Amino acid sequence: MSGMKMVYIASPYAGDIETNTKMAREYCRYAAEQGAAPVAVHLLFPQFLDEHNPAERVWACEMGLEVLSRCDEVWVFGSRISSGMAAEIAEAERLGMNIRYIHTIEALQEPELIEAPCSGMSMSL
Repeated sequence: MSGMKMVYIASPYAGDIETNTKMAREYCRYAAEQGAAPVAVHLLFPQFLDEHNPAERVWACEMGLEVLSRCDEVWVFGSRISSGMAAEIAEAERLGMNIRYIHTIEALQEPELIEAPCSGMSMSL
């Protein structure tokens, strides 16, 4: 799929981590259904970094901003902007990136059935 946009997913993580992780997965699914390649560092980095270790949190934030700079757009989900999300939005603005704000309800609506080839096979999203 050439020309697929790589979009950075910005959504809350800290606080209710279980719910926020579940929602981030839903947001990634939504982005994929829109034809984008979602990148959600807050789903990846907690696999090997400790959110509660201040030094590792800073490290994760620095790496996240580096990843963000390599994406085509930033998609911001939800009605609450966390401090981490605010930093991501500020960096995207500094870089002149397109920022799309998406209400949670929009992302969780029932997707339409799409038939698309995948290595000679069709799949429904």
